[in-house]
Amino acid sequence: MKLDAKNPGYDGTGEPEDVLRWALTEFSPDIALSASFEHTVLIDMMTRIRPDIRVFSIDTGRLPEETFRCAEEAARRFKIRIEWFFPERTGVERLVREQGVYSFRESLEARRLCCRIRKVEPMERALRGLRAWITGLRQDEAESRRDLRQIEIDEAHGGIVKINPLAYWTQKQVSEYTQAHKLPYNRLFDKGYRSIGCACCTRAIEPGDDPRAGRWWWESPEHKECGLHI
Repeated sequence: MKLDAKNPGYDGTGEPEDVLRWALTEFSPDIALSASFEHTVLIDMMTRIRPDIRVFSIDTGRLPEETFRCAEEAARRFKIRIEWFFPERTGVERLVREQGVYSFRESLEARRLCCRIRKVEPMERALRGLRAWITGLRQDEAESRRDLRQIEIDEAHGGIVKINPLAYWTQKQVSEYTQAHKLPYNRLFDKGYRSIGCACCTRAIEPGDDPRAGRWWWESPEHKECGLHI
């Protein structure tokens, strides 16, 4: 299957493994997976294609313990080295000193500033030098992701290629793959969570709720993005 990375409107129905095989062949070694450690489906698929994959993650300073446990299990299971990126210390200290520990709940602007310092800036550093990056985003996660495609041009990060192999998968498919291959996953899913970010901004949801209802639950649904995928 020939995929066109220069076409951000690509709307094919390629299987995730096909997309990953093409991407790793086309862009290695200048490609990496951004892992949030909700699950390890993509890591499993990628290491089956080639073992020398690059995986990075953003430690905001407020991640739940279950996320670190999933990451540690993945590192052992797949024999990978995870590249951790952290917020700049001075930015975090200034934010907390001037606006307080929970300023992100005071307004949308304050929450976006917190995300900018703790997530977006470290992500910008993580993507430097890459020609492409891989995410675990899916269309069924949120209204703001309904137009997601498997291959996009990431203008916000210098026009590099952004690859979303699971764009057309559902949570059910992710769970079935995880169970079939006995993969590590974030144990908060066993407690009613469906989308996991910082511990202070994430909570369990009720059956039937929007998957991201537990993220920044005090905000309107259309605002529930941190800035990494705008």
